[in-house]
Amino acid sequence: MANVQLFENISMAFASVRSNKMRSLLTMLGIIIGIAAVIAIVTVGNSMTGSVTDSMSGMGVSNITVTVKQKTSGDTQGTAQGVTLRRFMDETPGESDRITDAMIRDFYAAFPDKVDHFEYTVDVGQETISKYGDPTTTIKASVSGVNHDTLANKDEDSQILYGRWLDDTKDAGRMLACVSEKFVTQAIGGSPQDAIGKSFTLQGSDGNLYTYFIVGVYKYTEDSYSSMFGSTSDDDIQTDIYIPLDVARTITGTASGYQSFTVVAANGVDVTSFVNTVGDFFASYYTYNDSWTVSASSISNLVESMTKMLSTVSLGISAIAAISLLVGGIGVMNIMMVSVTERTREIGTRKALGAPASAIRMQFITESVILCLIGGVIGVVLGIAAGVGLSTLMQVPGKPTISSIVVAVGFSMAIGVFFGYYPANKAAKLDPIEALRYE
Repeated sequence: MANVQLFENISMAFASVRSNKMRSLLTMLGIIIGIAAVIAIVTVGNSMTGSVTDSMSGMGVSNITVTVKQKTSGDTQGTAQGVTLRRFMDETPGESDRITDAMIRDFYAAFPDKVDHFEYTVDVGQETISKYGDPTTTIKASVSGVNHDTLANKDEDSQILYGRWLDDTKDAGRMLACVSEKFVTQAIGGSPQDAIGKSFTLQGSDGNLYTYFIVGVYKYTEDSYSSMFGSTSDDDIQTDIYIPLDVARTITGTASGYQSFTVVAANGVDVTSFVNTVGDFFASYYTYNDSWTVSASSISNLVESMTKMLSTVSLGISAIAAISLLVGGIGVMNIMMVSVTERTREIGTRKALGAPASAIRMQFITESVILCLIGGVIGVVLGIAAGVGLSTLMQVPGKPTISSIVVAVGFSMAIGVFFGYYPANKAAKLDPIEALRYE
């Protein structure tokens, strides 16, 4: 019996909507706009969060960067008594302040199961070379000394195409280089596969000329040479050149030690907690160093912070957009009050024939819920379309979520119950005699 009554209420609700199409549409407009805005914002927010997370994760979510830094007032605890910090005197750590190979060996001995490998990089600096066929145009090249593991574990988009990566043992002390295919075509000329064994000369930032022989050509990727929000043209490329680690040390005059290096955690290691262990281990060697200490950081911390920030922003904007749902709910209440007034004689007739107050109340609540539900469904469709469209314009994949759609539809039904109850209750309490007299 209850199911029959519910079906009748739903049928009457749809009949009421059909008989007053324009009024029903205007009533639902606030719900449609509110739901569509929330869905669109959540979709764009999820798309941006996913894109940023994927992009940053590709930079090495398991990498922990260990860096020698100047001590601040917060790093003085444990410093030798009577020593004054000189943190504004030296711009770079001296040879005795660098992280040594012995420290790294001790660290690996302490945590052999948590370390996959180490990556070392010595920045030689920006060097320039004349563009092939156009001596008046120069090409920028960022030269870095690296170990084999740094190159061998690069992402799939930057894999070696021709030749090989540098070898720590047999290439030590040799003026060899791995370059991108773009560098070959722009600076040397000819095809990348024919570049192996060819030489090129760069003018370093110190004014000296350095000649290198190519042993490997890797795939050029724009992300490697452009900022996160821009790109460069073929006439203004920024490319990386990799040389043996000891050669870079000789050029830069840093014969031993590292100002920074990367610890790559093994699979299954909680990087978020391990980064503190790494930082504390190396910082312990600098307890009595009056100017320098060591810090450790991970991209996973930055990914987590960015995700939280974007989620908070999306939530805040969604809350503002949801205000229109309140306006829409008030509109539903208003139109239901009008509907009760228009159908007063109908209500009186039903009550005179024995319809209980609960049946009258449920009839109008059902009509209110149907109005909000239809508006919610239309809003979801428009919101998904708007969200995916905006995400596409921002060049990130649109990611509407099932949870946001279910919540939106459920919330629209809740609005129907909440704002439809007062008019429905008013209708249920009408005196049948007075209702039948109503003109």
